[in-house]
Amino acid sequence: MKNLTHKISIALSIFAMVTLTACERPPIDAKQTGYRGTGMDQINNPRTDEQLAKINEMPAALPSSPDGPKAGAVYKNVKVLNNLSAAQFSTFMVSMTAWVAPNEGCAYCHNVQNFADDSLYTKNVARRMIQMNQSINGNWGDHVKTTGVTCYTCHRGNNVPQNVWFNPVEKRGGNMLGNANGQNDPQKTNGYSSLPNQPFASYFVANAGAARIIGDTALPTGNKGSLQSTENIYGVMSHMSHSLGVNCTYCHNSRAFNSWEESTPQRIQAWQGIQMLKDVNTTFISPLASISPVHRKGPDGDVGKANCATCHQGVNKPLLGKSMLQDYPFLAPSNNKPKDGNQLAKN
Repeated sequence: MKNLTHKISIALSIFAMVTLTACERPPIDAKQTGYRGTGMDQINNPRTDEQLAKINEMPAALPSSPDGPKAGAVYKNVKVLNNLSAAQFSTFMVSMTAWVAPNEGCAYCHNVQNFADDSLYTKNVARRMIQMNQSINGNWGDHVKTTGVTCYTCHRGNNVPQNVWFNPVEKRGGNMLGNANGQNDPQKTNGYSSLPNQPFASYFVANAGAARIIGDTALPTGNKGSLQSTENIYGVMSHMSHSLGVNCTYCHNSRAFNSWEESTPQRIQAWQGIQMLKDVNTTFISPLASISPVHRKGPDGDVGKANCATCHQGVNKPLLGKSMLQDYPFLAPSNNKPKDGNQLAKN
C-alpha cells in the first residue's frame, strides 16, 4: 500500500509539473483600468516587476562642461556632434563606450593609432546610430514624448541590442512541404505562443502592411484578409504585449478590439511606435548591411533590426519612464514634428 501511495504521489507530482509549467505562482496583482466586469485590467507579477526594475536601472551620468573649444576644432574628422565642446564630446564618447562596448573599450570603434581613421565599420555604424537617436528624439515625440532615447535604451552594455530581428528564410524542404510560417515554434518574439514567431517584416519596415484584420462592415464584403495574415497580426500583437509586459487591454477595448474611438490612449501611441519602427529600420538600420561584416548579418544577408522589445525590454516605458536626455540634450534636436492622425486609417 505504501508503494502504491508513493507511486501515486510521484505521478501526481509529474502531472502537476507538466500541467502547471506555464502558470505563475500567486500572488498576482490586478489593476482595473475600465468598467467593471469587462476584463479591462492589467495583470502584474510582483516578483517579475522586481527583476525588471533591476534590468531597467539608469547608468550614472558623467559631468562635463560646455565651455571651451569645439570638438570639431580640436579633433580631426568629427562628422557628428562636432558642435559640442571638446569636454562634452570626450565625456560622451566615454559614456557611449560604457553603454555599447564596456569590455572592448575605445578600440571597438576606433583605430587607437589614428582616431581620425574611418576604416572600422563600427565607427561608421556608431555615427549613423547617433543620427538615428537625434531623429527619433526630434521627429517621433508622439511616441517617445519628452523621455526620448539614447544608445543605452537599446544596447544596455551589449555591442548589439539583445532584442533584434532578421528577415526569416523560408524553409521549403525540397518544395514537398508547405511553409510553416514560423508557427508552433514558441519563442520570445511571439510571446512563447504557437503563432508566427517572425512576423516583423510584414509590419516594421517601410511600405509594409497595416496591423489590422477585423472588417468594418457586418458582412465580409471588402475584407480580403487571409487566415495566415490573421495569424501574423496576432503574432505581432503577442510580441507587443510580451515586449511591454502588458495585457491586450492596455491598448484595446475588450468589447470592441477594432474600435479606435473606444480604445485607450495607449493604442494611438503604439501606432506611432509602429510608424517609428518602419522609419528607423528602413532609413537608418537596414542600409548598414552594405558596410557590416558577415558575422553581423542574418541568413538573408540583412542586419538585426529593431522591434518593440529592442527598447522596451519587458516594461511599458523603457527604463521605467526615466529620461537620460537631461544629461545628453544634444541627442534631442528641438524639431519635434507631430504626425498626422488622419494616417490612422491607412497604416
